Amino acid sequence: MVKLGKTQSLTGHVGAVNVAAFTASGEYVATGGADRNVRLWNPKSGLCIKTYSGHGYAVLALKISPDNTKFTSVGGDKSAILWDVVTGRSIRRFSGHAARINAVDFNFDASVIVTGSYDATVRFWDCRAHTTTPIQILTEAKDSISSVHVTKQEVLTASIDGNLRIYDIRMGMCTVDDVGQSITSARFSNDENCILASSLDGVIRLFDKENGELLASTLSNDDSIVISGSEDGRICFWDLVEGDLVQTIEGHGSGALGKLVTCVAYHPTEDVLISTSTDGLCHVYTAE
Repeated sequence: MVKLGKTQSLTGHVGAVNVAAFTASGEYVATGGADRNVRLWNPKSGLCIKTYSGHGYAVLALKISPDNTKFTSVGGDKSAILWDVVTGRSIRRFSGHAARINAVDFNFDASVIVTGSYDATVRFWDCRAHTTTPIQILTEAKDSISSVHVTKQEVLTASIDGNLRIYDIRMGMCTVDDVGQSITSARFSNDENCILASSLDGVIRLFDKENGELLASTLSNDDSIVISGSEDGRICFWDLVEGDLVQTIEGHGSGALGKLVTCVAYHPTEDVLISTSTDGLCHVYTAE
């Protein structure tokens, strides 16, 4: 594995930074925070290119469309806002959740937005329709939805109720895997054969998607490394096959002085990592 070291800090948010996401090309990164703003950055220069303001409460999650022309941000104001990246204007606001929205994703062509909320529902919104009424609502979860991940055929949801749910869009079926611990984050591997899930007990689990088998206790762009952020400010890199800890970075402090790492995002093609934290900073790490 290539060793990474901190090369840049992105400063501008006031208060905690909750999320970071690369554009599809990896040229830019967007961040959202407690200051209710989304910022677009050049991670190499550290310059903030544009600020998007429109939320009434903290921005908790965001997703950039595959063509980089728009993105959706969600947060504590119970709404999802679809933005035009270039103009900085909001295209549409979707409201209907009864509590804060924790997670968001696009479908493969960015025609549908999928949101997951503290109200335990997952809602689907049509970006092209003139209505802001959800086209589908999933109500199987018994507690807050912590993350959603959408592929061409499936929707993966994770919940504080301890269950991973895979919805087959074409077949209309739902498969449930009981993790037994409140799940904080989950995503498919890049080859879509495995699911990586982190939980409140501090364990990262890798599941076989087909049978739910626990294979090992976010992934790099080639699925070889699992990357996790911790409550004490550290960022840990694990070998996916062996489960060995191969690198630790004290990105946002360590020990009693460390600050919670809220998000880690890996560049789609290069060895570049972004981390965000409650300390209000975003750090950029590149190959040493």
